[in-house]
Amino acid sequence: MRFTARVSNPGRAPGFGLSLGFAAAWLGLAILLPVAALAAKASGLTWREFAEAALSERALAAYRLTVLASLAAAALNAVFGFVAAWSLARYSFPGKRLVDALVDLPFALPTAVSGIALTAIYSSGGWLGGLGLPLAFTPAGVVVALTFIGLPFVIRTVQPAIEDLDPGLEEAARLLGASPARTFVSVLLPALRPALLTGFAMAFARALGEYGSVVFISGNLPLKTEIAPLLIMSRLEQFDYAGATALSVVLMGGSFLMLFGINALDARARRNAG
Repeated sequence: MRFTARVSNPGRAPGFGLSLGFAAAWLGLAILLPVAALAAKASGLTWREFAEAALSERALAAYRLTVLASLAAAALNAVFGFVAAWSLARYSFPGKRLVDALVDLPFALPTAVSGIALTAIYSSGGWLGGLGLPLAFTPAGVVVALTFIGLPFVIRTVQPAIEDLDPGLEEAARLLGASPARTFVSVLLPALRPALLTGFAMAFARALGEYGSVVFISGNLPLKTEIAPLLIMSRLEQFDYAGATALSVVLMGGSFLMLFGINALDARARRNAG
């Protein structure tokens, strides 16, 4: 007698339904529920109240600085983070393990501590501020703080991709007569573009919501160095919960749209690379 096993869906791993349900429930509790609560809170505002709080001159200036500084910091991290990831993945040098460990320092360091340290360094009487780089209490100082906290995201995203590159790609390019620069630009960089875009998106998202490392070095000057998270905290300290909610909704919506666009570009790059 011959027995045959019947598999309802061979494409799914055992426990798929339970795992999917647990993941969906956790996602709903950790992310969707707070977002829904914020949207519900904002729905209680009239359009005039919402516009007065979210579209004031001070709010628009905070949005502008937040987005531009975050983009600038993410772009700087994409360039220098890529160079650092390439060096750590491809070269051996004295102190490599120490440098590799220091990359994760912004993850472990409290953001307020990093903000105080950056302010001390870049103030007019600091190490670098006294040498002609007084960036504290300026928009450039905000970019410096956001670059500091976002750099590890790019390095830790790109470094494994560099290590996993197929050596055969470079060998084939050399056999075909391509120069090292041509090999890097035409062969290696396209393969690393998805990881680089992912690192850029993560650094950008991290910068958009940063507060602790910016609160000291920015000086929190309205219309000049005040970013959106600082303005939200200022509204909360004044017990203006409606204004803080309106600002939060605008920042959340703008962040979602930008991250959606970046992820769409990332997915397109991955399809092209595949």
